[in-house]
Amino acid sequence: MIIDTDEITADDLYWNVSQTTVPRERYTKVNQTTLNVTIHITGEKLEWLFCLCKKVSPNVILNEGRFCHGIMLQKGYRPMRPENVSCEALQAGQQISPTITCSWAAAGRQTKEVPTKYTLMLKVVSSETFNVSTEGTSASLTLNIFPNFMELEIWVVAHNKLGTIESERLRREAGFFVKTDPPANVIFISETSFPTTLLLNWSRPIKIQQIGLIYEIRFCSNYSHEWTYVPLSDMNKDIQSFRLQYLQPDTVYVCQVRCKNDKEGYGYWSEWSSNATERTPEDRPKSKPDLWKITSDGDNAIERRVQFICKDPVFSNGRITRFEMKVVDQKDRGKNGSWVWQSIPVNRSEAHGGAVILREIRLADKKSVKVFVTATNSVGKSDPAALFIPEKAHELGPVEDLKVWPRGGRLWLDWKPPGGAAATEYVVQWVAADQMDWQRENRSSRLVAIKGDLKKFVCYTVSVYPIYSGWTGKSASVQAFLEQSAPLEGPAVCLSGKPGRNEAELMWTQIPLSRRQGFITNYTISYTSGSQVHTVVVPPNVSSYTLTSLLGNTKYDVWISAATVGGSSKGFNHSFTTLKYAPGEIEFIVVGVSLGFLFVFVMTMLLCFYKKDAIKRNFWPQIPNPGESTIGTWSPECPLKTETPKENCLSGISVLDVDVCDGKSVFEEDKAGLPLKKDKYLSEEHSSGIGGSSCMSSPRQSVSDSDEGGDMADTTASTVQYSSVVASNGYKGQTPSSQPQQQAVFSRSESTQPLLDCEENPDVSVPEGSRQSQRFLRHPRSSSHANRDPADIDRLLETERREALEHLDFCPLEEDAEQTPPTDEQSGLIEFRDALSQLIDDYGDEDGGDERGRGGGSRSLHDGDDAPELPEAASFRVDNKRFYFDVGSNRYGVFLKISEVRQPYRNTITVPLKAWARFGDNFARYEEEMRRICSCHKEKRATDARQDGEEQED
Repeated sequence: MIIDTDEITADDLYWNVSQTTVPRERYTKVNQTTLNVTIHITGEKLEWLFCLCKKVSPNVILNEGRFCHGIMLQKGYRPMRPENVSCEALQAGQQISPTITCSWAAAGRQTKEVPTKYTLMLKVVSSETFNVSTEGTSASLTLNIFPNFMELEIWVVAHNKLGTIESERLRREAGFFVKTDPPANVIFISETSFPTTLLLNWSRPIKIQQIGLIYEIRFCSNYSHEWTYVPLSDMNKDIQSFRLQYLQPDTVYVCQVRCKNDKEGYGYWSEWSSNATERTPEDRPKSKPDLWKITSDGDNAIERRVQFICKDPVFSNGRITRFEMKVVDQKDRGKNGSWVWQSIPVNRSEAHGGAVILREIRLADKKSVKVFVTATNSVGKSDPAALFIPEKAHELGPVEDLKVWPRGGRLWLDWKPPGGAAATEYVVQWVAADQMDWQRENRSSRLVAIKGDLKKFVCYTVSVYPIYSGWTGKSASVQAFLEQSAPLEGPAVCLSGKPGRNEAELMWTQIPLSRRQGFITNYTISYTSGSQVHTVVVPPNVSSYTLTSLLGNTKYDVWISAATVGGSSKGFNHSFTTLKYAPGEIEFIVVGVSLGFLFVFVMTMLLCFYKKDAIKRNFWPQIPNPGESTIGTWSPECPLKTETPKENCLSGISVLDVDVCDGKSVFEEDKAGLPLKKDKYLSEEHSSGIGGSSCMSSPRQSVSDSDEGGDMADTTASTVQYSSVVASNGYKGQTPSSQPQQQAVFSRSESTQPLLDCEENPDVSVPEGSRQSQRFLRHPRSSSHANRDPADIDRLLETERREALEHLDFCPLEEDAEQTPPTDEQSGLIEFRDALSQLIDDYGDEDGGDERGRGGGSRSLHDGDDAPELPEAASFRVDNKRFYFDVGSNRYGVFLKISEVRQPYRNTITVPLKAWARFGDNFARYEEEMRRICSCHKEKRATDARQDGEEQED
């Protein structure tokens, strides 16, 4: 509402709640000066509600405080009716206290800003009213005196800022609210003549004039947690004693008593009195002792060891001081005193009650006994308990489908009855490492719980024995845990034997039963040789395992974890190192290598045996040894005769005729040398000796299909034997003409024959006695062609060959058809002649024609101009191969070099110096003859040339 100003109207007003503007739709305009607003409350906290004005004028802006109004919103709840009002008056001494205490239950909610207060009202009928206020839910009113036997009216008023409300009014007699003290002097009285009863006495807590009382009694045996209540219908009013009946003899009982107003529905029960404790007198045992047995294997296979144990009767009615036992063997008929009772005293304290071992017997498998036991206390003896042990072969069948499982902190069993005779009862036995107990169940039991005190994490072997009218049957057993956990330790692993290269056999010991704390579900084998861990899971019934696919010469760490349903535990680590070689592998390698070497050795020996000739030719070429030549043994005893050979005939030899006038040119040609190979031959090859050649009777050279150019790079050589030189009758006794001596310079050959002294030392001169050999020494060849191109060398070689053919030719010589056998002094010349004849026959065709195999005289130098010549130190192409011929000499002898122009060496025919000294004169004669033949050939050529010229002119 707007008052005292007309500057603003209701349209200029708006409302804020905690800085939040209330929406316009919640406003209600009453008139120009009045505005209503509706606020929704969402919490119990204090809030400010402001009415503000829009800034419609400067006056409103400058006097903002005049145009603002605030309201503090306090939130609360209306009070609710109090419920469950109850009051009681307690005993004070021998009177009822005048203070009455009441309590109630508050209903509804309240806030701190709007609290609810309660007022307890008490009105004595036809008298005054008492009240007391409180913010709680209980209060006490103190009257002048307790209005005993008078009616009281009690109620509670609840009020706050939002309203007031009353509870229901409670109208009762004052005794309805009384609660006395518990009975006093409660005692038990035991009477020996009544072992099953106890007399209970107590005193009234208050005088009977104040209030009549009724009592309630409860009792229990000592150490029991369940109370037994005496029915109220058995209790009379205002009594001060009561006899408890049907109690167990020799049992300690605890008793309590309480009281209240004897009017039905009035008053409250007092608290329970203090305990009254007493033991009932002893009595004769009312039940049989619990007899059982433990059977195990005997010392031999035909007997059993049976131990009898017994527990006190359930109703022993006193402390058992002894057991009396009788074992009856029906076959014995009492002859050995089996019918006599044996007394077994019991020496134990009450706190250590339990089974007592009575006796142990050895029972043959074919015997049966009956055992009777009685229990005796200070009053009397119990009825005998009987247990019958049948023959082992006659034991009846066990129960079927025995199952054991934990549930609710107990072990439960379930089984099916035996399939044969009906059992009269069952004995449930459980055995642990340090505990053995049993309990009996009736014949109808199928699902039972073990009543004994079982421990967690302990393995129990639970067995069920059917009893057939006292005769024991076969047992059915199962192991079980009340609760499982991880094993206390892991398996101890070790190696079984030594590890191999790729495998190792592990074995481990079983965890002791007392340390398992559960059933082993599996073993996990873990092993590592580095950062990577390998695992193998094996069943619980396995105690060894072989690891495979291991690395050789590697260290491994292995451990085993045992798992139960409650967890797993790891054992200690064990380390081992695999072998570098598997067992037998070294022996296999040694045997294999040995057999391999033996096989190679045997094959090599066989190869050497069957290929000894080829191996000898490849590794040990047959190089002529001058020291072993037979020429050295020639010693002519008479001068050789010379016979003039017949002209125009040659028997078995072709002679090379070298013109005297061409001798110089021939020697100069030899100085220049004919290059047969590349730079190697240009630098190493030299020619020495006369212009001629010799024949050889060595084996044929192998012929390859390579062309002319390709033969320069190949090497195929065969061993060349010494040639035998034979002097014909026409040369016997001829004295060689003297020749001027020339400087002896040796030109090295590429022969495989070891170097001779004069080859190693070219300055060493030939002995003077070897006059003829000196004629064949040459000056060293020029090496001017050493650095030429191979193509130029080939062209030069061909040019020199043609020039040589122009100067040399073969001339036939006639010899007598009849030859006298040579003497020892002539054999050297014969061998040399034969060698020359064979040489001319084998290489007489320059163009490679098939002219081989004929004798030296088979072809005449005059047969045509195509007849080849054999120059000294020259190369020829024969049968698509290129050959080199040369004659040299040193201090060991004259040698003829015949070789294929192929790298790396040439074959050489050598005539020792010793032999040369003996037939040198004949060889000089042979040289002169060759010169003459060459001269005749030159003249013939000149004549033929003139004739050809004349014919062309014509």
